[in-house]
Amino acid sequence: MSWSDEFDGTSLDSTKWTVDTGDSFGTGQQDYDTARPENVSVTGGNLVLTARQESYSGAGYTSGRIETSTKFAQAYGRFEARIQLPQGQGMWPAFWLLGDDYQTAGWPGCGEIDVMECRGVQPATVLGSIHGPGGDSYTEGFTLPDGTTFADGFHVFALEWVPGELRWYVDDQLYETQAADLLPASQAWVFDHPFFIILDLAVGGDFGGAVNASTTFPQSMLVDYVRVYTNGPQGGGAGGAP
Repeated sequence: MSWSDEFDGTSLDSTKWTVDTGDSFGTGQQDYDTARPENVSVTGGNLVLTARQESYSGAGYTSGRIETSTKFAQAYGRFEARIQLPQGQGMWPAFWLLGDDYQTAGWPGCGEIDVMECRGVQPATVLGSIHGPGGDSYTEGFTLPDGTTFADGFHVFALEWVPGELRWYVDDQLYETQAADLLPASQAWVFDHPFFIILDLAVGGDFGGAVNASTTFPQSMLVDYVRVYTNGPQGGGAGGAP
C-alpha cells in the first residue's frame, strides 16, 4: 500500500486532501461545493459528502468535492474505495482520477480515469470510463443483479492500472478493460503518468441530468476508505497490486 485514508477520525485529514469549493468545474452542475461540515464531514468511520437543497452563493444546491492534487499522485497500481452511493434524478457521485499535468496540458489532454460514476436515476448501474485528447470517451457499465442498488449498501470500486492497460472492478468482479492497443490510431494514450484522486458528489450537470421534483434531499455519498497500492511482482486481486 502506498497511500490510504480510512476516515477513522472526526475531521478530514488536510495532509491528504484539499476541499474544492465553487461551481466552475465545467460540468454544468447545479450545486455550489463548500468546505462546510454540512457538505463535507468525517463521522462514524466514513467520509460523508452531502448534497443539500438550499440557496447558496447563487446556486440552489450545495455539495462536497475533495481531491489530492497537491498532496498525492501516482502512476500505475490499484486504486480502490469502498462507497455507498446516493440515488435520485440528478445525483452524480464519482470516484475518479485526473492527470497531474492538467494545469499545463488542460483537459482532456491530461487524461481522466473514472473509476466509478453513477447517474442517480439509474442507481443499480455504475460506469468506468477514460477520457483523452480530443474528448474521446470509452465507457463500460456494471449493473447489480436481482433489483439491488448501490444505495442499498457499500461496494468496493477498483481500478488496476499497468502500462498500456486499465481494468475496472466492482467487488473484485472484472467488468471492463481498456488498453492502448485497443484504441483507434486517432486516440492518444495519455495514461502513463501520475494521476491524483477526486471524490465528488455533484448535483445535476451534463452527466447526471437536472434535478426534478422526484429528487429528495439531503443525499449523501459515504466513503469507508480509499486505498492505493503500487505495482508488485504478484497478480491482482482484492487488496493487492496488479
